[in-house]
Amino acid sequence: MDRRSVIKHAGIAGVLAAGAAPAVHAQPTVRWRLTSSFPKSLDTIHGAAEVFAKTINQMSGGKFQVSVHVPGELVPAFGVVDAVQQGTVEAGHTAPYYYFGKDDTFAIGTAIPFGMNSRQLTAWFYDGNGMKLMREFYDQYNIVNFPGGNTGAQMGGWYRKEIKSPADIKGLKFRVGGFAGKVVSRMGGVPQNIPGGEIYQALEKGTIDATEWVGPYDDEKLGFYKVAKNYYYPGWWEGGAQLDFYINKKAYNDLPNDYKAMVEAAASHAHTTMQAMYDARNPAALKRLVANGVKVQAFPKSVMDEAFKQAMGLYEELSASNPNWKKVYTDYRNFQRDANLWFRFTEARFDSYMQSVKL
Repeated sequence: MDRRSVIKHAGIAGVLAAGAAPAVHAQPTVRWRLTSSFPKSLDTIHGAAEVFAKTINQMSGGKFQVSVHVPGELVPAFGVVDAVQQGTVEAGHTAPYYYFGKDDTFAIGTAIPFGMNSRQLTAWFYDGNGMKLMREFYDQYNIVNFPGGNTGAQMGGWYRKEIKSPADIKGLKFRVGGFAGKVVSRMGGVPQNIPGGEIYQALEKGTIDATEWVGPYDDEKLGFYKVAKNYYYPGWWEGGAQLDFYINKKAYNDLPNDYKAMVEAAASHAHTTMQAMYDARNPAALKRLVANGVKVQAFPKSVMDEAFKQAMGLYEELSASNPNWKKVYTDYRNFQRDANLWFRFTEARFDSYMQSVKL
């Protein structure tokens, strides 16, 4: 044994003899319950919560575990905010705009008609004022939020009859997610807010005349094409619909810093993974739907123009009556205005050309 080895072992022996062990951070055991607003059959949107939970478990070596629960197991699909706010569960995964009835400002956390696309919204949250402003708002509800996935731009939904003009929206019983129903209502439609797992039955029975969900991959799974063959685009109310992980403020603050970092990292990973799944799976699903006789067509410009007009009118009214909305929306729209200017010269022009050529 050489001299350095003798010194090394003597040093370890001295430490042990003194009754002192090397400083090692002992991670606590933490168990969280996360309630989702989405059925397990939708492996894309529900899957983001599974990715979040799995990532935290792996990063903590099993010390920090998050169990994921489907709607109705712990709380209803639209009961996430109340459950997290009250501490019934530590976390939830949901679409903020489901809760616009509490305050319209919730909708900005997901998507508003003629709002930002997914890249712009992510930029606003991570490098603009989005996270700061929304967290100030959610603080009223005892919630800390993290972006938890994005669907990308959505389709405009399934209709029993063709939509040829704004007149065809009048009286239409339309299942449309949350806040967008306010614009549909101003157009004369009759919005319905129905959880994903219950939409097909409503469409099949004629309780509703039309529905939107996300896009080809999820819509195919939900079977809408079996009942309604007219599939419109784009979903002008969801240019980039973001989901959120809602964390009970006390549960989050009680975590050690390394676990807080795991929550943030896992949420970011789930956020990226969810849109990647949609972007990878929607093209093949769209082809299958067309093969099944689905008629894919664009909304007439007159419908888009009327929807835009009504949306802008709604935002003016909300800005005049709701201080929470005005504070967040003003920053949101300013960011979008600059983002659109930039995308006009880059993303939009490049995409337009690439979609016009044969690969």
